[in-house]
Amino acid sequence: MSQIKVLQFISPSGFYGAERWVLAFANNIDPQRMRCDLAVTRESPNQDLRVADYHPDSAGQVHYIDMAGRFDIRSVKTLVNIIREREIDVILTHGYKSDILGLIAGRVAGIRCVSTPHGFSGNVGFKLRMFIRLGTSILRYFDAVAPLSEELVEDMHYFKVPSSKIHFIRNGVDIKDVDATLASDNAHGKSESGRRSIGFIGQLIPRKGLLDLLNAFDRLHECRPGLELQLIGEGRQRPELEEKCTTMKSGPAVKFLGFREDRLELLSTFDVFVMTSSLEGIPRCLMESMAVGVPVVAYDIPGVDQLVEDRVTGLLVPHGDVGALVEACKKVLDDPDLRARLIANARARVEEVYSARRMADEYLELFQQLMSPRSAAVTRGPD
Repeated sequence: MSQIKVLQFISPSGFYGAERWVLAFANNIDPQRMRCDLAVTRESPNQDLRVADYHPDSAGQVHYIDMAGRFDIRSVKTLVNIIREREIDVILTHGYKSDILGLIAGRVAGIRCVSTPHGFSGNVGFKLRMFIRLGTSILRYFDAVAPLSEELVEDMHYFKVPSSKIHFIRNGVDIKDVDATLASDNAHGKSESGRRSIGFIGQLIPRKGLLDLLNAFDRLHECRPGLELQLIGEGRQRPELEEKCTTMKSGPAVKFLGFREDRLELLSTFDVFVMTSSLEGIPRCLMESMAVGVPVVAYDIPGVDQLVEDRVTGLLVPHGDVGALVEACKKVLDDPDLRARLIANARARVEEVYSARRMADEYLELFQQLMSPRSAAVTRGPD
């Protein structure tokens, strides 16, 4: 079969899991069999467009879709023009906004439409909630929907996506990127302060449970005053978290590092990676931690439990149990044999099941199925 031409489409909200997924996919395609362009919406002067900046030239071209406001239906015309000029075969969308606009553009242009759901926010305002509801309601009209976890597969059934259109393709981490980091001079060194550290990477938002992490760290710091907590990322909850730190004895040992270009290098210096989320898909930051060789302690929630097998590839504790979280962190910090076992098992698990190359190959198989003459004869729309 000839090279399949794909257009990934995303409305960047920062540089988080979905944006990193887009890059991991583009970095791991077989260029002889797939060309992968990227289209991003450009909605404000201060929008974070690093996903476009980092997109590999070898994968395909980057296209910017200028929008007047956060939702501009006129952008469909621009997308259609890109699809026709670049002779795109499949549009692959990420997020409610790109799902809505991408599906319309794909149907106008007469190409295959595939959505990759990355998860759904719960605590949002009325207007955004309505857009998300619209986005989830149209998933059934795609040619295929490829959720990243078993939990998201169940969500697709809830949103009435026909089973024939659901193709579970497990999330993957860019092993090439990780290994390049491990080979660098800065990897697995000391933290920036030279102290032992536990850390977190992600959005500073309520569903990440970071107040629990701060409370757990405050208890840990009482018996390990040399310990440091590093938080990498930004988000609307940062002022609240910083205010919380002013009331904690351990407050000076909590470092808010913001967005960092050297995220993986910093991650490799952590002694423990801790995740206290209440809602996740399959978190990319956890996969990266496991691949880099940093032991994981996390709340036992759907999605996380697909990655972390308790006492095998990490330690899991009941959601909301801060005391258990503290004890699990102590175990990992104090038991070198446990650390070594968790690190080895976690890396093997990522290589076997969660590599981005495996993920990209499975998407190629899906696109080839959709492009086959038999598939072309199938009427689109809900069953």
